[in-house]
Amino acid sequence: MIGFDDDLDTPRCSRAGCREDAQWRIDWRNPRIHAADRVKTWLACTEHVDYLREFLAARDFPVAVIALDAAPGTAQAQAPVGTNPS
Repeated sequence: MIGFDDDLDTPRCSRAGCREDAQWRIDWRNPRIHAADRVKTWLACTEHVDYLREFLAARDFPVAVIALDAAPGTAQAQAPVGTNPS
């Protein structure tokens, strides 16, 4: 996962030039060059989570945004972009 500070204890936003603490995890992949099991992760602060998600979604990449403090499968996780949660 990218975006950790030099001390490896504090997750930082992956947006270029941003040094804010990350609150969000953005999992994505480029389906044109990566198999379904190859997922990359960016971290985002609250200010940049929408920007980074939209940047990836505009390229038709599968994207999932999850709160860093959320356990997998909890209500804090957001639905992947481009899906219709039911």
